Parts: sequence; structure tokens; C-alpha cells
Amino acid sequence: MTDTTRREAPRRRRRRRALTTVLVLALSGGGTYAYLSYDRAEPTPGVNDVAPQDAQQQATLVDQEDLRVMQTRAVLSSALARGGARAAQVRQPHIASSANGRTLVLTARSAPYYVADLERFAQEDFQRQSDGSYLLSINLFVAHGAKLVLQSATGPLDLRLSSEPGAFTSIVGFGASIRVNGSAQNPVRITSWDAQAGAPDTRVADGRAYIRAIGGELRMRHTHVSHLGFWSGRTGGIALTGSDRPSDSAEDVQKNRWRPERRTVLMPDGRRETTGGGMDAIEVAPARGGAGTGFQVPSANLVTGAIENSTVTGNAYGIFITASNRTGIRDTTVTGSLVHGVLMHRFARNATIENTTVRGSRGDGFVLSRATEKVSVTGCLAEGNGGNGFTLNGLPLAEGPSASGEATEGFGDSSVISSTARDNGRYGIELLGGVDLAVQTSRVVGGDMGIVVGDGARGVRVSGNELTGQRRQGIAVRDGVTGARISGNIIRQTRTGLFVRGSSAQIDGNTVHAATLHGVSLVGPAGGTRISGNTFGGAGRSAVDLLRATGPVDARNNNTCGWRDTADLTTQIRRIAKPMNVIWAGVFLLVVVSALRSRNAGPLIGRRGAHPYERQRRLEHRQAVPLPTRAARTAAGAGERHDELSGAGTR
Repeated sequence: MTDTTRREAPRRRRRRRALTTVLVLALSGGGTYAYLSYDRAEPTPGVNDVAPQDAQQQATLVDQEDLRVMQTRAVLSSALARGGARAAQVRQPHIASSANGRTLVLTARSAPYYVADLERFAQEDFQRQSDGSYLLSINLFVAHGAKLVLQSATGPLDLRLSSEPGAFTSIVGFGASIRVNGSAQNPVRITSWDAQAGAPDTRVADGRAYIRAIGGELRMRHTHVSHLGFWSGRTGGIALTGSDRPSDSAEDVQKNRWRPERRTVLMPDGRRETTGGGMDAIEVAPARGGAGTGFQVPSANLVTGAIENSTVTGNAYGIFITASNRTGIRDTTVTGSLVHGVLMHRFARNATIENTTVRGSRGDGFVLSRATEKVSVTGCLAEGNGGNGFTLNGLPLAEGPSASGEATEGFGDSSVISSTARDNGRYGIELLGGVDLAVQTSRVVGGDMGIVVGDGARGVRVSGNELTGQRRQGIAVRDGVTGARISGNIIRQTRTGLFVRGSSAQIDGNTVHAATLHGVSLVGPAGGTRISGNTFGGAGRSAVDLLRATGPVDARNNNTCGWRDTADLTTQIRRIAKPMNVIWAGVFLLVVVSALRSRNAGPLIGRRGAHPYERQRRLEHRQAVPLPTRAARTAAGAGERHDELSGAGTR
């Protein structure tokens, strides 16, 4: 498998997540459109271990709830549009019945609805119990423009939502205002209640009571919520949902505009609150660096609100927020959620989560899903969750042409600052794709990995964090990340302090203590990565591991004095046996072999000062004979001729 294939595999798995549009409410009369959708996400261990028959039953119940809400809203809008006696009748609070249950409809009026109004209009379906609590046995629908206030001026308010096998209740606001006003001295308690068992409902297979705001606002303070919700985010317990359907038409924005009249209301405790007003629409655009294909969502379809100084225990989704603007969660504790603790879903924008703790969720602690933007998580704690402590997902909604025509640019500008992830089942903090995401001055303890950046994220900043005791890697940057800045982090007691795979990053000023494998390790294409000014301490194969990296890497001015190399012989050979080293070693070996062969030819050959013919055999010594002179040669020649002539005469 190539590096490219390896990087693309996680994206293909995510593409298999089907965005399923469950219901579209195109309701007449009020001109308000609400689009309800959710993700079919990848299975999370411990979350999706539901029997098939239970899953089917819960999904069916969610559909029935959607249908009931749609029918209630449609009947009300239709009657008001027709006018006449029927309109006058439905303008008053009334009970609507359908095949999916009975619903108390609280219609718009100038004054808020209080607990006493619920006793008056619901009658036997809202009764005070002998222990002082109230049991709600009918669904509440707070209509557009109405306001419901749940509080008690004389003492704590204990509200129980009937939730028995085959029947459960809910509180749903549609473009309305729901306020749960507790105080430190007089908190509000809301829980599901199984009257037969005399305890909260802990079974979700047959549905369970929930609270939801569709558009409008939901504000909750000093409230203890427990054991609400089932199956989906919108029925998950406490849900703030709007529309995730963009409108790029000014006509659509104008048609769907909701701008209720601002008014001041005198509360029972003497406070004055101003309601109504607000923006006509909010612009929602991809993160910086996008193609400028933004869109607008009508404010009528957005939800807003705040949850403060509250506790949430045992919900399906602790807190679920989607298609929202300027929501806030502060000083709140979420424990024991069956899926995720706090989930910011599609088009949640400009949100703040501060001083909030999520413990013991089966899924992730905090999740910023795709298409969330400008969400700040500050001073929060994610501890003992089954998945990640924090997940920031900036991936685009589409990677090409899609039925809904979503932009292919990622989202971002979200951050985790001064927060803590401790002993979570998977990673401490995971950043997936997106632009300009940041993790700063935070602490990660335990987990498989500490901070993981992947899926082509751009411009990520991971700085000033402290990581301790990860099983594999402290900080991992992988799978196509570009422009990441990893600086000023302190990493202790992990196998590999810093890990980069198929990405480029600037790694400077980090300190690694007690690593047992590598201080920093690069794998695959890492061109443009710079490693400088870091301090590596520990005992392992290498302080700076570049053996498996390709591309130009700048590694210099790092302090490795505190590193003890424990690499075996094979690793040492691999370090030395680099291509250029092998070439130069071959050249040197060739010279040496040539010299040795020349030396073996004789002890004198090649020795300085030796005569080139010194080993040749000497010539035989003969005595010198003087050569005759010319006169002697002439005389000798004459004598020879005389002898020849004499001999001839004799013959």
C-alpha cells in the first residue's frame, strides 16, 4: 500500500458516513422552515452495541416524535392562517391529540408560562406529588413566540418527566423561549421518571423523556438534569437544534426572517428580562482560505441559549447543539453519557464552552463536529471517556459534487485552550482536517496518544502544552498535514515524543523527557519539516529518527545530551547504510583493494625510492676488450686481403 493510499483510507471511511435527512418541516402560516438531520457515524466501541431489534425500535420512536412535532406545528399554523372561530380557539393553550400522543400546546402570549400555568392547563397530567415534586405526564409544545419559565421562588423545583415502557414525555419549543431558572439555594431538578419503578428511567430501548429547543432559545442555570434522551442527538436529552439548511438567497432570508418584538418582562423574583429582537440572519462561511462560497442561515432557523452552573447525568447525549449561534456552556458537569458528553454539531458557530467537565462518556468527551466554526473551549476537563477527550473536526461536508451542493472547503478557527484531557480511552485531543485549529496551554495525561493532528489540517498550532504518560506518541502529525507549528510543548514518559508521518511541520522549542523509543521520528514524505531548538532526553533507538523520512528535512541545533542510545547492531547499521554513505564507502574500498593488490605484487613495488628495474636479473659480467683504432682496422683489413690473394694463387 502506498503512502497516498494509506492517507486516503481514513477519508474513504469517513465518506461512508451518510448524511441522512430524516425530516423536513415545511410548515405554512409562520413561514418557518426547520430541517432536521443527523449523521450515521462510524461505530464507537461501547456506544453502538445495541441489539438490532432495540435499534429499530428506537429509530422508529424518533420518527414518530418528529411526526408528532410536525403535526402539532402544522395544525396550529393552519388554523391560525384560516382565521375564524378555530383560530380563536387555538390561540389559547390547548391539548392536541394524535396517533403519536397527547400534547399540551402553549401558544404565544405576552406573559410567560410558569409552573402554576402548567398545573392549570395540564390538570391531572401535571400533578404535585406527596414528596413535593411535580410529575409531567403529557408532552409540552411551546409554540413560536411563547415563553416557558421553570423555576420556584419558594424552594427547589423537582420536575419529573414521565418515562415508562411504551410512553414518555418531552418538552419541545419551536421558535420559543424556554428558561430553566434555578439558583444555588433553589436549584431545579429535571429527570425522567418511571412511576412503576419509582426511579429515573435508565432503559433507552423503548424511548425516554427529553428536552429540545427547535430555533428560539433555551437557557438553563443551576439545574440538575439526569437520565434523559435516547438514540438521536435531537432526542438525546438536552438538545438545542436549528436548521442546517443554508439559504443563499436574499429573498429566502427575508421570507424566513423572525424578529419578535423586544419586550421587558417582570419575573416573579423581581428581575426584569428583555426578550426578542436579534439579527435577521447570520452569515456562515467556510474557514479562512476557503473559496468564498459562504451562505446565510435565517435567524428564525438558528437556536441560541446558554447552560450554566448545571449538572447533566446519564443522558444519551449529554448536551447536543446544532445550527446555533452564540450558544454558551459554562461551569457545568456532564457525566455518564451513553454516547458523547458535549456535541457541537453542524453549523454551531461562535460558541463558547468554559470551565465544563465531561466524565465517563462512552464516546468522546467534547466533540466539535464538521461545519462548526469559531468554537472556543477554555478551562475544560475531559476525563475517563471511552473515546477521545476532545475532538475537533474541521473536515468539509463534501469532497466533490454532492446532492446538497455543500462547499468542499474545511472549517476551523476553533480552539482548545488551558484544558485537560486525562485517562481517556483513545486520544487526549484529536484534530481532523480544517484550518487554523489550535491546542494551547493544555494538559494531556494518559491515553493511547496525546495530541493527534491529521487528515490534511492546515495551519494548526499546538503550543505550550504538557503531555504525560501516553502509550505510544505524545504529539502526532500525520496524513497530509501542512503548515503545522509544534512549539514549546513538554512531553514526558512516552515511547515517542513527537511523530510526523506524511506531513510537514515546524517543530521547535519542545522538550521531551524519558522517552523510550525516539525523541522525534519522521516517516514518509516530510519535505519542508524543520526540527530545531528542541531538547530530547531519554533512552531509546534515537533522539532524532530520520531513517524512514524522505524529502529535505532541516534538523539542527537540537540538544541531545540527555539521550542514551540503546539501538541494537541492526539499527546502527541502518543508520550508517544510507545511499551516499554506501557509495563513498564503495569508492574507498576500491582504492584500498587496489593498493593491497599492488603491495602483494612484491615488497618493493610501490615503495618510495625503489628503482623500477631493481628486481630484474643482472647481466653476466664480461671483461672489457678495447676496440681497435682506425689505423689498426685498416692494416688488419689489408692483411686479410693479402692473405686471400695469396691463398688464391696457391690454389
